[in-house]
Parts: sequence; C-alpha cells; structure tokens
Amino acid sequence: MHKVFITRKIPGIAIKMLKSKYSVRINKEDRQLTKKQIIKRAKNVNAILSLLTDRIDKEVMAAAKGLKVIANYAVGYDNIDINEAKKRGIIVTNTPGVLTETTADLAWALLFATARRIVEGDKFTRNGKFKGWKPTLLLGYDIYQKVLGVIGTGRIGTAFVLRSKGFNMKVLYYDKKRNPIVEKECKGKQVTLNRLLKESDFISLHIPLNKDTYHLIGEKEIECMKKTVILINTSREPIIDEMALADALRKNVIAGA
Repeated sequence: MHKVFITRKIPGIAIKMLKSKYSVRINKEDRQLTKKQIIKRAKNVNAILSLLTDRIDKEVMAAAKGLKVIANYAVGYDNIDINEAKKRGIIVTNTPGVLTETTADLAWALLFATARRIVEGDKFTRNGKFKGWKPTLLLGYDIYQKVLGVIGTGRIGTAFVLRSKGFNMKVLYYDKKRNPIVEKECKGKQVTLNRLLKESDFISLHIPLNKDTYHLIGEKEIECMKKTVILINTSREPIIDEMALADALRKNVIAGA
C-alpha cells in the first residue's frame, strides 16, 4: 500500500478519503515542523501533502526514496523546489481556485479595516481611552469613487476588482497581459507599475512570489506613492520589502498597510 505523509492537521474529510486507499502518516501536533522533522517523518513515503509553510527541497525529496507526488495544500507553490521535483520525476500539485473568492473577500476586509481604522478604534476603546465623540477622532479614508490600483489580475485579482463596482472606483491595473473582464466590467485601465503607484489611493497585490516579484515593492516604489495611500498585500510577504514598509509607516510616508 502506498504511503502518504501529511505535514499538519487538515480537515477530517480529506484524511478519511486518503485513509480509505492509502497508509497515512499525520503530524498530529498543531504546529509547523522543522525541515529536519519533515525529513525524518517523510522517509520512504510515496506522497507528501505539504503546507505553504513547509520547505520541500532537495534534502526532503532525497529522504523520501519512493516519493512520486507532492500535493501542496495551497494555491502558491514557492515553498517547493520545482526544478528538483522535475529532475526526480515527482508530480507537484496545488489547489488553484479553491480560495479565489475567500482571498478576495479577505483583501477587501483588510482594506476596509485599514481605511476606516477599525482595529485602531477597537484597541482605543478596549484600552479605556474613548471618552466621547470628537469630530476629528480616528478619521479614516473614504473608499467611494477613489482610485484602486491592482497589481496582478489573475483569478484572485480579478475577483477582487469585481467587488469594487459597488464603490464606483476608478480601476488601474498592472499585469503582463490585458484583462478583458476587468476592462469590460469595471472599466479598468492597464497601466505601468510606476503610474499605478503614483495615482492610486488604494493598492492591492495579487501576484505569485518568484525571482521577478521578490521585493517588487521596496523603498523606491513606496516613495512614489501618495502619502494617503493604503497598501494591501494578500500575496506572499516577500513581495514587499518588509523593512522598507515598516520604515515608511513609522515616518508616515504612506497612510497605512
């Protein structure tokens, strides 16, 4: 019987399905395993069901002698050494589409929360600082009819843009390919990255992490933005230079992220 190693607990229905056909080994601890622990537990398995937090590289693949499949429990797969998997004839799968609408919803939730200073207001009240209404207390930023800049209009980026229709926003998007859905449904305009950064009131990132997108948004790009801009990232964290962003927020170079 083929052996499957699951690196962390996943919904029971999936485990039940796998156990009906295969010998399944599960990391029962609800925590991320170190690479050393993954190597130890993945020895001689035929399939690994990994999470985006698991680095599946040459060492891991070499330890799992009979490895045929790496099923990544995520849309992105930058945690897997794809070239090494190709060399070894290992099939790599992901889960495109399953979180499209969910992630688009989350991106809007983050945009709302940041623009209207929801988290700040909650903390302000819980800490007993609220003493009554003031005209200037925790003023946020309007969203209606503002300029929305979207970097990446794949499945998630497109779903995100479509949700902007109710706010009558002007949509600018940056992508290698034109997006007819965004252009038809939201009158979106394909522009250069530089123009998007300069003109947008809200910027949302929806691109995969690779050598071309690593630190796509750094100090230079942040300085191009409006001082009132709000930056949202539901892609991989390294697409933005975290230190540059933190510094910009401390110095009030941009409004929020």
